[in-house]
Amino acid sequence: MIRKVFIKLFFTFLLFTEANSVIEVDITRGNLNPLPVAVSPLFSDENTNKKLKNNFEIIQLGEKISEVVENNLKTTGLFNPIEKKAFLQKPDVAHLKPRFEDWALIKSQALVTGQIKLENEKLRVEFRLWDVLAGKEILALAFTTVPKNWRRVGHIISDKIYERLTGEKGYFDTRIIYVAEQGPKTKRIKKLAIMDQDGFNTKYLTLGNELVLTPRFNPTNQMVTYLSYFKNLPRVYLLDIETGIQEVVGDFPGMTFAPRFSPDGKKIIMSFAKDGNSEIFTMDLETRLVERITNHPSIDTSPSYSPDGKYITFNSDRSGFQQIYTMKSDGTNVKRISFGKGLYGTPVWSPRGDLIAFTKLHKGKFYIGVMRTDGKGERLLTENYYQEAPSWSPNGRVLIFYRETKTDDKGEGFSARLWSIDLTGYNERQISTETDGSDPSWSSLLTN
Repeated sequence: MIRKVFIKLFFTFLLFTEANSVIEVDITRGNLNPLPVAVSPLFSDENTNKKLKNNFEIIQLGEKISEVVENNLKTTGLFNPIEKKAFLQKPDVAHLKPRFEDWALIKSQALVTGQIKLENEKLRVEFRLWDVLAGKEILALAFTTVPKNWRRVGHIISDKIYERLTGEKGYFDTRIIYVAEQGPKTKRIKKLAIMDQDGFNTKYLTLGNELVLTPRFNPTNQMVTYLSYFKNLPRVYLLDIETGIQEVVGDFPGMTFAPRFSPDGKKIIMSFAKDGNSEIFTMDLETRLVERITNHPSIDTSPSYSPDGKYITFNSDRSGFQQIYTMKSDGTNVKRISFGKGLYGTPVWSPRGDLIAFTKLHKGKFYIGVMRTDGKGERLLTENYYQEAPSWSPNGRVLIFYRETKTDDKGEGFSARLWSIDLTGYNERQISTETDGSDPSWSSLLTN
């Protein structure tokens, strides 16, 4: 059963100012001293509070939005939000004119203030970012939306702050699609599920009657492709998250790895066994024309495009062991790029184009790592009993993956959970989900 999940949001931007800042956050290495930041609750007057409570059953909305912002910034590992009980200035006054000496006294270097108003049942949100050390405003923005979208408001504010302080696009106003799992390991019920990147607003897109695997987002829109078994045969689906409309791309009896989209969203790339051997194929989604890309007696699987669409990374055992390769998108110029000890799999090209993430098995342990596109600079970010399926945040700075635990002698204790880690390897955390989860895929920014 597919249900309509999202409604397009149209934000009206009303104010934007910017100035140079002395604050800089380095996101390219482990930040052992995250930036102290104060996120003041967004102020709202009594009239607004009364209208929100009576008409929308929402109370303390300004505090709720600020909590979303605070939690987003904290999970990056780059920022250290200061506890609100330490604040010396009230939200309404701070938004108009901060006393910078009060915020400096509690060691804050950046300050976020704001206010909300309800106008004709539309929520107007203003926020400002202040450089406490320089004593000046460095970013101001206002927009309107409907009150029920208040969580998205928090994510959009977070993205703007992150971009202003780091110089990189944020990744908070995004979704994650994954396989929600329940039941014993030998009889798991698997549903397609989607949620905000922080684990809220979970929606289930299938009922669990059929096995679903490896959902993947289209990088250009809210379309996903996934693999499902229909009468024990693998079938590839396309699903429009916004409308709930799905269609069957085709039946692929010998499929060995589910499809991914090309960067322009017009093709899918996949691997399946044909003529007794696993090769890589593409399908044009408009014409449904299937084209064979590789032709080798060894197993070629797990393909992923570079962000410019000119290259493909995949893994193959053509060297005798499972390793990572790259090639041009037409299948020429095949190069092996992994030469470390162990077996490599599930390579995924970064949206920045500079790195390839992968799973590695060595001496009974699974690793999530990254390497440059020529194979140099391999870094293993995390190790565990079993973990795989890395997926990139849209800014190419964070990876999401899933991790399984062992069962005990009675076959109990098994779980599969979603985790994330940044490129420094210092900020590893479990992502909250209502059930077990596997096979995650990160969407592009919704505000793009």
